[in-house]
Amino acid sequence: MRILFIGDVIGKPGREIVASMLPRLIDEQTVDLVIANGENLAGGFGVTRAVAEEMFALGIDLMTSGNHVWDKKEVEEYIAKEERLLRPANYPEPAPGRGSLVLDRGGCIVGVLNLQGRAFMPTLDCPFRAGDREIARLRRETALIFVDFHGEATAEKQAFAWYVDGRVSAVIGSHTHVQTADERILPGGTAFLTDVGMTGGFDSVIGMNVEAPIARFLSGLPKQFRPATGAPRLCGVVMEIDERDGRSIAIRRIQREP
Repeated sequence: MRILFIGDVIGKPGREIVASMLPRLIDEQTVDLVIANGENLAGGFGVTRAVAEEMFALGIDLMTSGNHVWDKKEVEEYIAKEERLLRPANYPEPAPGRGSLVLDRGGCIVGVLNLQGRAFMPTLDCPFRAGDREIARLRRETALIFVDFHGEATAEKQAFAWYVDGRVSAVIGSHTHVQTADERILPGGTAFLTDVGMTGGFDSVIGMNVEAPIARFLSGLPKQFRPATGAPRLCGVVMEIDERDGRSIAIRRIQREP
């Protein structure tokens, strides 16, 4: 089983990159399942029904998210009904939507889990304890489990990967929009990467036009951010996983220009 995870897709520029590159990537990497982090699909902040459906039509099988998933109010009704759009499983119980999903890909059962860190992030339930609960539930159906850990702190992501090593197939970090170069397979067979990076304009400050972030740092005042278009690039990671025991065999980072 080969899983492609596409890093945070930033607004229309990111969606256009996915549209232009995904078919070729699927063929080139012989991908069986495509997951993308979609929390910034709509204008760089949040998700709407229209942009989510656009991504599914392009061949995305499932989308994870994070703290920005709620930035567009309309997503609350949509995520409550659309199981292919996950929110972090450690949001308190009244939050709409779900944090994990089990899919059947040609007879191979895959579990996908979305969690959000707490270090330098909004306060949520403990992702380690929520992860224990969700992983135990998913493992009743499959040993092949992918985790998107959406967090700010490198240490928290690394700690979680070691904590669940051997219980999940992969832990891939998201949120910082900067792809790291520390991909590896831990001793128990769990593939790990601190951050998958982003899909959008790389002549930017984490996907946004540079002027507004610079102005905010200089003045301390709020500024309106817009997705950048210069130097478009897709960041992702491909994992090859043994379907018999859920252990990862290989992990490979991707950075591609259209």
